[in-house]
Amino acid sequence: MLIGQASINLSANILSAVLGLLSVIVFTRLFSPHDYGIYLLGVGFAAVVSTFLVGWFRNLILSGHARDDGTDVRGLVISGYSICCLAAPAAYGLGRLVGLDATAAIAAVVLSVAIGLFELTQDLVRARLLATTVMKATLTRAAAALGLGVVVALFSPTGFLLLLSSALAYGLAVLVQSRTAWRGTVVKFDTAGLWAVAKQGLPLTLSLTLLAISSVTDRFMIANLVGAADAGRYVAGLDLVRQTLMIPAMSAAAAFFPLAVQIHANRGPVAVRSHLAECAELLLSITLPACLGFAVISHHVANVVLGADFRALASDTMPIVAIAVIFQILTQQYLHASFLLSGRNSFYLINTVSIIAANVVLSYVLVGKYGTVGAAWARLGADVFGFASALILSRIAFPVPIVPGRLALTLIAALIMALTVGTLDRSLRASDLTACFVLVFVGAASYVVLCWLLDISHARRRLKVSLAFFKTKFANTGIG
Repeated sequence: MLIGQASINLSANILSAVLGLLSVIVFTRLFSPHDYGIYLLGVGFAAVVSTFLVGWFRNLILSGHARDDGTDVRGLVISGYSICCLAAPAAYGLGRLVGLDATAAIAAVVLSVAIGLFELTQDLVRARLLATTVMKATLTRAAAALGLGVVVALFSPTGFLLLLSSALAYGLAVLVQSRTAWRGTVVKFDTAGLWAVAKQGLPLTLSLTLLAISSVTDRFMIANLVGAADAGRYVAGLDLVRQTLMIPAMSAAAAFFPLAVQIHANRGPVAVRSHLAECAELLLSITLPACLGFAVISHHVANVVLGADFRALASDTMPIVAIAVIFQILTQQYLHASFLLSGRNSFYLINTVSIIAANVVLSYVLVGKYGTVGAAWARLGADVFGFASALILSRIAFPVPIVPGRLALTLIAALIMALTVGTLDRSLRASDLTACFVLVFVGAASYVVLCWLLDISHARRRLKVSLAFFKTKFANTGIG
């Protein structure tokens, strides 16, 4: 079930990433760095606000809706979210305070409300392991964002309108899965229930909001110290890395987090640790080679994907950010499972405060000294510090398993793959697009061979099971 759910999520997110990649290709060519910077600042601000709006209900959905035992938390969720949306005027004022102009602040608040509703809807569907429905909504959002963005670019290429088009894209994606997620929901303002959710969700909401703030601190510091145009150039490369590399990890985590909750509830801590040990190896075996490979070929990627005004800075920062993503994924997509399973919501807050403090201090020092590139180094330092902090806290909460021997094999395979790709790149004489295809193919092929030789994530056993399944399938249908 884990592999099946992860495969559907991964397929959907890969297609979404392709559409997102097309959006970056188009937008960095049709929008100026300044207007694209305004858009990216608005998106970052909207991400923070939407996280605050929905954070209260994340654990409620995971712990209640994921059990699939007849518990219906949807009425409580939608009524609570409606109340949270009353904070929109305050969010507008905060947007103005951090440097957004009036129109961009309005558009960012609208986008945040749309993102919040989309995320809650996705969580409800994902908690019931309805991966196909999640896939449809994910692709709808990505396709609509690209299509509407192109219309804006042709009509009036401004950051304000691009933000509004993104909000509309999220609204369309909500409609795609609203019947599955919300049908039969009875909206009721249960004061006692909402108060209980608020008390339980406060630590997680604060920590997730602070984590979101830490993820956009560097872009706002660049915008205020250097300018929106440089923020646009920096974030274009940053988002390209994160969207590409976070998707495989999020796809796997979207499957094993709900499964971990179910296993823990039904079979106890020993069974869930066995499940998590498998998840940790699978997560690292997907994440590590992707991040290292991207770091090696990032200069080719920048030249192919980004507009001419964005390439130079991205080539300098993307390798650094790609390495930082490894630690970010291990922290958020694995170690945080310890806090969820133990119910220690305050640990999210402690871990996040440590990350944001490290990010703010390092960004202030390094951006001031090294300019925009310093923001990338600050991000790497903060993510490494956050990983170490989460690892220590997980030993206190619910000790999630870490199997050094098997994880070391994954590290060896990924390093050999990266060395192979880097060596070939130095002698390769081809266009950037051709180089990307050749290097990705060589990297993937070499890593697959290494997975077989070293039995990464039990590749041999999984392949045998898959072959046996298809053999039985073909025999039952009379093929062969």
